Amino acid sequence: MFLHGLDSSSQGRKARLLAGMGVETPDFSGDLDSRMAQLEPLLGQEQWVLVGSSFGGLMAGLWTLRHPERVHRLILMAPAFHRPEFMVTRAVDVPTLLVHGVRDTVVPHELARQRAAEAFTQLRVEWVDDDHRLEATAQRMDWATLMG
Repeated sequence: MFLHGLDSSSQGRKARLLAGMGVETPDFSGDLDSRMAQLEPLLGQEQWVLVGSSFGGLMAGLWTLRHPERVHRLILMAPAFHRPEFMVTRAVDVPTLLVHGVRDTVVPHELARQRAAEAFTQLRVEWVDDDHRLEATAQRMDWATLMG
């Protein structure tokens, strides 16, 4: 499942790219609590590969911290971990990929890496020459392998 950013939707470039591969791309609205409440019934009791971009990365990270047994793999694209809502009480053992553009002017990439390292024990980080939207990077990623 793909979780879009704060000012994006299921019609954004990354969402459309992933939807074309069969990935669920629901729309979310409101503040973080509202969005998390919208996410809850969508995930049910299944195990998921979650892909979160920016604010959607914040959502995916928080969901994974609360329900690690229900996340098979976590893919974070410039997650908004600089926000105070991202609080880590214990690290979880979920395979996690953090992809972050070194030209990102929205989310500090080193802070995102640091916060992700505190939260996810199986963290792999990929720095890319891209901006916050990571649109060029998303086009190049091997989604079939990552989602497998």
